[in-house]
Amino acid sequence: EMDQLSEAFDAVAAYFDVLSEPMRLRIMHIVCESEKTVSQIVEELGASQTNVSRHLGIMHRNGVLARRKQGNRVYYSSADTTMVELCRAICKNISRRMDDKLPLRRELLRPMH
Repeated sequence: EMDQLSEAFDAVAAYFDVLSEPMRLRIMHIVCESEKTVSQIVEELGASQTNVSRHLGIMHRNGVLARRKQGNRVYYSSADTTMVELCRAICKNISRRMDDKLPLRRELLRPMH
């Protein structure tokens, strides 16, 4: 039984590990409401395509993002409602602590309306 519990905790830690990288949180923020192309995500992040693609791959392999190809475009969207809800809950919690930084707080809460 302890082995099963240990295995479960390892799986939970791996799940949270996907959220442990700020770039991946920013990607979730971008795709949580609607699917986006890789180039749209790259443009919104202002990061290199190589870096963004690496994170998108990790998130897709972990089941957090869905991917579909249409012609030469690749679209990503949220594939895990639990992950979106978790991100939203954490962002709401943190935003409450950021009342003195209102513009930042508003941006953090943007996808929750």
